[in-house]
Amino acid sequence: MKIINTQLLKEVAAQAKTSSRRRKNYNFHDSLDANVQRMLNAIDPHTYVQPHKHENPDKVEVFIIMTGRALVVEFDDNGDITSHCLLNASEGVLATEIAPRTWHTIISMVTGTVVYELKDGPYSVLDDKNFAQWAPKEGDIDCDDYIQSVLRRCC
Repeated sequence: MKIINTQLLKEVAAQAKTSSRRRKNYNFHDSLDANVQRMLNAIDPHTYVQPHKHENPDKVEVFIIMTGRALVVEFDDNGDITSHCLLNASEGVLATEIAPRTWHTIISMVTGTVVYELKDGPYSVLDDKNFAQWAPKEGDIDCDDYIQSVLRRCC
Protein backbone atom coordinates (compact mmCIF):
# COMPACT_ATOMS: atom_id res chain seq x y z
CA MET A 1 0.00 0.00 0.00
CA LYS A 2 1.26 3.45 -0.90
CA ILE A 3 0.16 6.18 1.48
CA ILE A 4 0.15 9.92 1.00
CA ASN A 5 0.20 11.80 4.29
CA THR A 6 0.96 15.36 5.35
CA GLN A 7 4.54 14.46 6.27
CA LEU A 8 5.25 13.20 2.73
CA LEU A 9 3.65 16.31 1.23
CA LYS A 10 5.82 18.56 3.43
CA GLU A 11 8.98 16.62 2.53
CA VAL A 12 8.36 16.79 -1.23
CA ALA A 13 7.42 20.49 -1.02
CA ALA A 14 10.63 21.22 0.92
CA GLN A 15 12.66 19.42 -1.75
CA ALA A 16 10.99 21.52 -4.45
CA LYS A 17 11.79 24.73 -2.61
CA THR A 18 15.52 23.93 -2.58
CA SER A 19 15.67 22.38 -6.06
CA SER A 20 17.27 24.40 -8.85
CA ARG A 21 14.07 23.93 -10.92
CA ARG A 22 11.86 24.79 -7.92
CA ARG A 23 9.82 21.60 -8.35
CA LYS A 24 10.09 17.97 -7.38
CA ASN A 25 8.35 14.75 -8.41
CA TYR A 26 7.75 11.83 -6.09
CA ASN A 27 6.86 8.88 -8.29
CA PHE A 28 4.49 6.07 -7.33
CA HIS A 29 4.84 4.14 -10.59
CA ASP A 30 7.52 1.45 -10.54
CA SER A 31 9.02 2.19 -13.94
CA LEU A 32 8.91 4.69 -16.79
CA ASP A 33 7.24 1.94 -18.83
CA ALA A 34 4.16 1.89 -16.58
CA ASN A 35 0.89 2.44 -18.46
CA VAL A 36 -0.15 5.07 -15.91
CA GLN A 37 2.38 7.53 -14.53
CA ARG A 38 1.37 8.51 -10.95
CA MET A 39 3.26 11.06 -8.92
CA LEU A 40 3.22 13.90 -6.46
CA ASN A 41 4.42 17.04 -8.18
CA ALA A 42 5.53 19.77 -5.77
CA ILE A 43 5.76 23.10 -7.54
CA ASP A 44 7.06 26.33 -6.08
CA PRO A 45 5.72 29.71 -7.24
CA HIS A 46 9.10 30.49 -8.78
CA THR A 47 9.17 27.57 -11.20
CA TYR A 48 8.24 27.63 -14.87
CA VAL A 49 6.50 24.83 -16.72
CA GLN A 50 6.68 25.67 -20.41
CA PRO A 51 3.27 25.27 -22.06
CA HIS A 52 3.12 21.92 -23.77
CA LYS A 53 0.77 19.26 -25.06
CA HIS A 54 0.82 15.48 -25.16
CA GLU A 55 0.32 14.05 -28.64
CA ASN A 56 1.96 11.35 -30.72
CA PRO A 57 1.36 9.50 -28.48
CA ASP A 58 -1.80 11.13 -27.16
CA LYS A 59 -1.99 11.29 -23.36
CA VAL A 60 -4.54 12.47 -20.82
CA GLU A 61 -3.13 14.36 -17.82
CA VAL A 62 -4.91 14.88 -14.48
CA PHE A 63 -3.96 17.27 -11.68
CA ILE A 64 -5.49 16.79 -8.20
CA ILE A 65 -4.64 19.43 -5.61
CA MET A 66 -3.21 18.08 -2.36
CA THR A 67 -1.97 21.30 -0.73
CA GLY A 68 -1.73 24.93 -1.77
CA ARG A 69 -3.18 26.49 -4.91
CA ALA A 70 -2.31 25.98 -8.57
CA LEU A 71 -3.52 27.66 -11.72
CA VAL A 72 -3.97 25.30 -14.67
CA VAL A 73 -4.25 27.07 -18.03
CA GLU A 74 -5.19 25.78 -21.50
CA PHE A 75 -4.21 27.56 -24.72
CA ASP A 76 -5.06 27.41 -28.42
CA ASP A 77 -2.45 26.88 -31.13
CA ASN A 78 -1.60 30.62 -31.14
CA GLY A 79 -0.97 30.78 -27.38
CA ASP A 80 -4.26 32.50 -26.56
CA ILE A 81 -5.83 31.33 -23.28
CA THR A 82 -8.94 29.22 -23.89
CA SER A 83 -9.69 28.19 -20.29
CA HIS A 84 -8.22 28.14 -16.84
CA CYS A 85 -8.93 26.69 -13.43
CA LEU A 86 -7.60 27.61 -9.98
CA LEU A 87 -7.16 24.38 -8.05
CA ASN A 88 -7.81 25.15 -4.39
CA ALA A 89 -9.08 22.50 -1.97
CA SER A 90 -10.38 25.07 0.51
CA GLU A 91 -12.68 26.46 -2.20
CA GLY A 92 -13.78 23.00 -3.40
CA VAL A 93 -11.95 23.02 -6.75
CA LEU A 94 -10.02 19.77 -6.47
CA ALA A 95 -8.94 18.51 -9.89
CA THR A 96 -8.80 19.09 -13.59
CA GLU A 97 -8.27 16.77 -16.56
CA ILE A 98 -6.38 17.89 -19.65
CA ALA A 99 -7.35 16.22 -22.91
CA PRO A 100 -4.66 14.96 -25.30
CA ARG A 101 -3.43 17.50 -27.86
CA THR A 102 -4.29 20.44 -25.58
CA TRP A 103 -1.66 23.10 -24.85
CA HIS A 104 -1.42 23.66 -21.10
CA THR A 105 0.69 24.76 -18.16
CA ILE A 106 0.44 24.75 -14.38
CA ILE A 107 1.49 27.66 -12.17
CA SER A 108 1.92 27.41 -8.41
CA MET A 109 0.25 30.24 -6.56
CA VAL A 110 1.75 29.60 -3.09
CA THR A 111 4.79 27.93 -1.58
CA GLY A 112 4.07 24.34 -0.57
CA THR A 113 1.77 23.55 -3.49
CA VAL A 114 1.61 19.85 -4.27
CA VAL A 115 -0.57 18.15 -6.88
CA TYR A 116 -1.15 14.47 -7.46
CA GLU A 117 -0.55 13.98 -11.17
CA LEU A 118 -1.71 11.12 -13.34
CA LYS A 119 -0.72 10.77 -16.96
CA ASP A 120 -0.91 8.02 -19.52
CA GLY A 121 2.37 6.17 -19.91
CA PRO A 122 4.82 5.02 -20.77
CA TYR A 123 7.14 7.96 -20.24
CA SER A 124 9.81 8.75 -22.82
CA VAL A 125 11.79 11.98 -22.66
CA LEU A 126 11.86 11.99 -26.48
CA ASP A 127 8.09 12.28 -27.01
CA ASP A 128 6.39 12.95 -23.66
CA LYS A 129 5.86 16.66 -24.26
CA ASN A 130 5.59 18.84 -27.32
CA PHE A 131 6.64 22.30 -26.14
CA ALA A 132 4.94 25.45 -27.43
CA GLN A 133 7.13 27.54 -29.71
CA TRP A 134 5.13 30.66 -28.78
CA ALA A 135 6.26 30.51 -25.11
CA PRO A 136 9.74 30.88 -23.61
CA LYS A 137 11.78 27.76 -23.00
CA GLU A 138 12.50 26.77 -19.41
CA GLY A 139 15.52 28.74 -18.24
CA ASP A 140 15.01 31.65 -20.67
CA ILE A 141 15.36 35.11 -19.17
CA ASP A 142 11.74 36.07 -19.92
CA CYS A 143 10.02 33.14 -18.15
CA ASP A 144 8.98 35.26 -15.14
CA ASP A 145 7.49 37.93 -17.42
CA TYR A 146 5.56 35.25 -19.30
CA ILE A 147 4.15 33.79 -16.06
CA GLN A 148 3.10 37.25 -14.90
CA SER A 149 1.34 37.91 -18.21
CA VAL A 150 -0.61 34.65 -17.88
CA LEU A 151 -1.53 35.50 -14.28
CA ARG A 152 -2.75 38.98 -15.31
CA ARG A 153 -5.02 37.41 -17.94
CA CYS A 154 -6.44 34.74 -15.61
CA CYS A 155 -6.58 36.19 -12.10
